Amino acid sequence: MMTQAYYSGLTGLQNSSIGIDALSDNIANVSTTGYRGYTTEFSSLFEDALSTGSVFNDAVGTGVQVQTTSMIQEQGTLALSEKSTDLAINGEGWFGVQQDGEPVYTRDGSFTFDANSDLVTVDGYHVLGTMGGNIGADNTLQFKIDELALGDVATQEKLQFPENLTYPPEPSTDVKFFGNVGVTEEPYTIGAAVVDGQNNKNNLTLNFSRNAEQTLPGSQYTVTATIVSSDGTITYDTQEGQLEFDSAGALISNSLGTVDNNGTPVTVDLGTGFDGITSIDLPYAAGSSTANGTIGGELVGYQINKNAEVIATFTNGEQSSVGKIAVFHFTNDQGLDRVSGTRFSESSNSGTARFRKDANGNNINGSDVQNFKLENSNVELSYGLTELIILQRSYDANSKSITTADEMMQKALDMDA
Repeated sequence: MMTQAYYSGLTGLQNSSIGIDALSDNIANVSTTGYRGYTTEFSSLFEDALSTGSVFNDAVGTGVQVQTTSMIQEQGTLALSEKSTDLAINGEGWFGVQQDGEPVYTRDGSFTFDANSDLVTVDGYHVLGTMGGNIGADNTLQFKIDELALGDVATQEKLQFPENLTYPPEPSTDVKFFGNVGVTEEPYTIGAAVVDGQNNKNNLTLNFSRNAEQTLPGSQYTVTATIVSSDGTITYDTQEGQLEFDSAGALISNSLGTVDNNGTPVTVDLGTGFDGITSIDLPYAAGSSTANGTIGGELVGYQINKNAEVIATFTNGEQSSVGKIAVFHFTNDQGLDRVSGTRFSESSNSGTARFRKDANGNNINGSDVQNFKLENSNVELSYGLTELIILQRSYDANSKSITTADEMMQKALDMDA
């Protein structure tokens, strides 16, 4: 029996030490971003039944063992940050990071763009996600993406972006004009800015003049369309057309076709009826126009939006998604193996990484990703200190049991003497 007291005390000391180590690690990381704490669960070793003839089932235990150390899965509080690249997952899931050639998973969203404009962790490992595929080999944006969808898990890659990126010009092809030429002999002028294929913003001007000879009951005008460079030194094209309005002033015919904008044909839309250019006896009012096309621009920088998308912003005011940060999920988060600190790897117990899907079967992150925020450690200092005190008392009690067993053994030996 005294020998069992030794064994019980020794196993208590050993396993209390394991529990204290786990709690000490938790307490040391109460300020670590994205840290997941662990709790230690204990169980009794096999018991020996006593044959005492008692009506009670008496037994003597042989010590304690660590049953498991389980991850604390409660989410930590979210703290505000000053960077759009600082991210926090509000809900389940893990960010993916390429570390030493293998993917690891973390709740720590302290990311940044390095000198090469790659999205990396603070210690330089690449963040994983879906690239937009809209950046050409010449670092030119091939097409604009308003919202990027996630690819399959197996296709997730390092989020790497060029330091220099150009938004190509989109030449203007259509311009619509609105205005009232009136009913007097006074000429009427409307202008619009149009972009050519060489990334120049030129001026398109329409001059309306009432024809000297009129055929009633409507009215007839000549419109002259001219495109010149912004400084007025180059005239690219001049075209004329005939307009006819009915007696109410609605446009019923227009012979003006396209105008050459330094190699790009531009369709001039004057509308029909009262939607566009009219000839109504009203006080003078300035006309207006709308034109498609966009002037080219250079990269201002990359930011991350609330959809976990990497957004490129250009000097022309345009923006486009060029990548999306992935949020991975596992069947059993408890089964993940801690690699170091806040990073984990998948195991046979956790299952393989996967994505959530929407009602249409498309891959989605499945949890809200918030930028300008970071997730604090999910370990509370007060809880850790309380548990540490309990384990320290357990350690002291087991130590005392060994001392007591030793004293009892010494007395027994003395009695034999």
